[in-house]
Amino acid sequence: MTSIAERYVKLVLAVGQHDSDYVDAYYGPPEWKAESDGARLSRGDIDAAAARLIDDLPPLSDLDRGDELVVLRRDYLVRQLEALRAHVRMLDGARLTFDDESRALYDAVAPEHPASYFEATLKELETLLPGEAALIARYDAFRQQFIIPQHRLSRTFDKAIVECRARTLAHVELPPAETFSIEYVTNKSWSGYNWYQGNYRSLIQVNTDLPIYIDRAIDLACHEGYPGHHVYNVLLEKELVRDRGWIEFSIYPLFSPQSLIAEGTANYGIEVAFPGGERTAFEREVLYPEAGLDPSHAARYDRVQTLVNRLQYAGNEAARKYLNGEFDRTQAIAWLTEYAMMSPARAEQRTRFFDTYRSYVINYNLGMDLVRQHIEAATATSQPEARWYEFVRLLASPRLPSGLRVRPEPAR
Repeated sequence: MTSIAERYVKLVLAVGQHDSDYVDAYYGPPEWKAESDGARLSRGDIDAAAARLIDDLPPLSDLDRGDELVVLRRDYLVRQLEALRAHVRMLDGARLTFDDESRALYDAVAPEHPASYFEATLKELETLLPGEAALIARYDAFRQQFIIPQHRLSRTFDKAIVECRARTLAHVELPPAETFSIEYVTNKSWSGYNWYQGNYRSLIQVNTDLPIYIDRAIDLACHEGYPGHHVYNVLLEKELVRDRGWIEFSIYPLFSPQSLIAEGTANYGIEVAFPGGERTAFEREVLYPEAGLDPSHAARYDRVQTLVNRLQYAGNEAARKYLNGEFDRTQAIAWLTEYAMMSPARAEQRTRFFDTYRSYVINYNLGMDLVRQHIEAATATSQPEARWYEFVRLLASPRLPSGLRVRPEPAR
């Protein structure tokens, strides 16, 4: 499998020559990157080589089947290569529907919801935010009192990261050398990004184009750092690349099933690190004072944000209709404003995200839901330690989205 893994890495690097967003992280042999830069395979050659590589994957032996991770590794390589081929076809001009694209690239399809699905939540928000103006205007006005001032942003994030890291290290053994740095950037279509650099190091960037609200401190500290993307990549490097010698995990192709696991665990990790009311308590007692905000409003803000978070799938619907040609940009912005409670500026930024990352949006909400169901299905108890155990097992494995265990739907 070593030669198979090497060929896989080089094919991912080759696709990166045609799409600068494709290779999200690489810390394998630098000479492979130099070789790829020099060869610059055509997209047709990449597709043919990927097809051959799938055919060349050896069958599992009886001994292999005794190691779950070995079984998962083979399935992972097949599905990652299939997604690579789909992405190459898209680079060559193939146009898939939103759902076909997400199935091909991320091994999952998000449920479809009509506008009426979100109306009950919007009515609850109407009650919490009474007034005569449009609901989004009332919501935006309400949120103004929860913006982290620019001069307090860095120290507020630092406090959040310290807490997220401490909570993670209480349950997860990480290499002593793990570390990261933070940069504050502008002119991006995303709010935060983790650039994993290998050797247990990450660069975390926070976009300051738009106001940053107090809840984003924990969101970004967990999602990009602990126990999110940074921990995910550190564990893959430690457990699979270094301990097992599986070099294919030294590269991360963004438009692939791996991303649903990465984003889903990063979002669900917030609940794992801050179960129950612990998040609101920490924000009220530590982050609000650090940001110079009034902590007496923390509980009400949490109630409002809990409702707004129920509207996350409205973003998928906007992306689905926009990318399927049913919405133009103006219509997508209007939908996001009405049903996802995004300000017009935030909604416009989100459509730019659709332009670049397309159906990738399902990885955040559907990914989180699938990860949550998988961990709850695998955990016979609600004890936090059991949840952490299953969470870490998932982080340090090559499990695919279609391989996540989910609870059966209750009888109706």
